[in-house]
Amino acid sequence: MSDEAAEPRRIRGQALIDATREDLDFYAIEELEDRILTLKGEIARAQAQIDRKQSGRAAADALFKR
Repeated sequence: MSDEAAEPRRIRGQALIDATREDLDFYAIEELEDRILTLKGEIARAQAQIDRKQSGRAAADALFKR
């Protein structure tokens, strides 16, 4: 058994909440542009997941529709 304490579990979405509260005054323009590109990529990833879930839901609805 290890004497190290386990890290507490983060709340789902906590990283996003933390990112929105971060002070942007200390970022350079290039860093802010990189941040925007990263966030746009995350938006695209989230939208793709929504699309997959909607497709799966539509297929299930069509299968069980009477």
